[in-house]
Amino acid sequence: MNKGFLVFAQNTNSVDYVQQAYVLALSIHNSQEEIKNISLVTNSSVPSKYKSVFDQIIPIPYFKEIKDSPLQAEHRYQLYSATPYDETIVLDADMLVLEDLSDWWEFCKDYNIKFCSKVKNYKQETIISDPFHRKSFIANKLSNPYFALHYFKKSEQAKTFYKVLEYVINNWELCCGQFAPKEYQKWTSMDLATAIAIDILDMQDIVDPINPLEFIHMKPMLQGWTMPPASWQDITITNYSNKKLFVNNIQQGRIFHYVEDNFLTELLIRELENV
Repeated sequence: MNKGFLVFAQNTNSVDYVQQAYVLALSIHNSQEEIKNISLVTNSSVPSKYKSVFDQIIPIPYFKEIKDSPLQAEHRYQLYSATPYDETIVLDADMLVLEDLSDWWEFCKDYNIKFCSKVKNYKQETIISDPFHRKSFIANKLSNPYFALHYFKKSEQAKTFYKVLEYVINNWELCCGQFAPKEYQKWTSMDLATAIAIDILDMQDIVDPINPLEFIHMKPMLQGWTMPPASWQDITITNYSNKKLFVNNIQQGRIFHYVEDNFLTELLIRELENV
């Protein structure tokens, strides 16, 4: 079976997500021992400089402008039909892969679909609960998936899940009102849509906490600070060299979800290119 990483990156007026996907691809090529394949799903133009790091650049299969959705991220339910791989790990564009993930592929091969259900802060502390960002999950006793990192195999189970995810996204008010009425969330979230789809299908086992999928999540409210700043970069020092990333002298592992677009400096991009 062919395996690879898949990333959705649709540019907006303010953020170059295709550039983020390019840097993510560089980090994959720099860190992976075996599986280095990565494909990009986008309707945005891709500079020629970026194209060589991707296996394929795939148009969004069924694209339409979604009102009041600046990121157009709801199209990510199409990743199942878009992937060119038999086994796929989906990543958000604003991530860096810092260590080899071969053991994840080995673990996931026995399953059809698995979601990351736990994250850490930069101090490597596991986030037990996130009442700031995940009020609706907690209030409605939903599972805790992170769409930003998940695995799926071409299979009937994964195909069914993505079809239900499509239904949830396209019928947000109905589904959210029925399955997540407490702390009702007006805007469509891929994480909450995923949790609702899991609940509809009674597939809680695809977010079991023992699976190894995890990432470092740099939202300021998760860092354990008494007075979180607006930007985590305001009170940290970062350094990337020799394929290693340090935040406040703590080495970051596996996958680093930097969240803030201005983290990608020209210096960091050159460092990754030079590796």
